[in-house]
Amino acid sequence: MNADGKIKQGVVLFARDVSKVAEFYRQVLGVTVLEDERSHVLLGGPGIEIVIHALPASVAARINIEDPPKLRQETPIKPAFPVADLEVVRAAAIRTGGGLKPLSGAWQIRGAVVLDGWDPEGNIVQFKQGAAVAG
Repeated sequence: MNADGKIKQGVVLFARDVSKVAEFYRQVLGVTVLEDERSHVLLGGPGIEIVIHALPASVAARINIEDPPKLRQETPIKPAFPVADLEVVRAAAIRTGGGLKPLSGAWQIRGAVVLDGWDPEGNIVQFKQGAAVAG
């Protein structure tokens, strides 16, 4: 909830390595760690909360995360986040074990430049920059 008592929009992402995935989202989105528990990390920023939740141990044991991670393009959901600068996102993503497609792969829609990336476990995530980007 916000300080004024309003509920924020959010997303829950399940991860094998909660700390690593939480650090990725913390850095690429510039959000704050609000809770850091064994089962989850709660990240928050203006209008949004992101929960990185631990997979059950039996499920996590069957998942092998490669380095670099195999991209999970077959999943039916892709979170999308507004960002101020795609190149800042790129640097943070690489620093934390994820990545961002080349800028040549971006497209524009409704006044935003949109580009897909991935987190350290290979989950596809979309980033939207409000202003036009030189390409």
